[in-house]
Amino acid sequence: MKKAKPDVRAKSPEQDESAQALLRAALADVTPLPPANRAKMARSRPHPIAAQRQLDEIAVLRDTLSDAPAWEQGLENGDELLFLRNGLSAQLLKKLRRGHWVVQDHLDLHGLTVPEARVLTAEFLAHCVRNGLRCVRIVHGKGLGSPNREPVLKKKVSGWLAQRDEVLAYCQAPQADGGGGAVLVLLRGSRNRT
Repeated sequence: MKKAKPDVRAKSPEQDESAQALLRAALADVTPLPPANRAKMARSRPHPIAAQRQLDEIAVLRDTLSDAPAWEQGLENGDELLFLRNGLSAQLLKKLRRGHWVVQDHLDLHGLTVPEARVLTAEFLAHCVRNGLRCVRIVHGKGLGSPNREPVLKKKVSGWLAQRDEVLAYCQAPQADGGGGAVLVLLRGSRNRT
């Protein structure tokens, strides 16, 4: 069975006027409400927030400084921290271990929590890159004040450094510079963009 289509013809002006007259008659005894004494303010629209961009930047920062060990971090020998970026000569690491580069700045992480140390390490590396520093020392401590007397920050710092592109190599500092409680870091120079 087919439904009949509604009649959608335009109403004549007489029908429209009679409908309005009927409405006026029905509302003749209605008193309209007094107008509200309010100004209509045009609201400016808020500036859009780049929410996804903010989330992406947070995710990049979290990944950059994550605690997960980097796959490149394969040169650790016992307790001594060693790292050399893929594609670089082992001579670079030997030079770093022998003190070929002068330590230009240092960061001491003693007594800091892991989140505090993570943020300070990232800020320190950014500062070093901005200022063109090539060789720096990060003191992570030996863990003598930690539970079980284990160096908590040692492995964390090792993982953080291996994940940073500006870090070419790092090794345990000589005894005079902190020994097993510090690491020497070789950063990418302005001419060396590997």
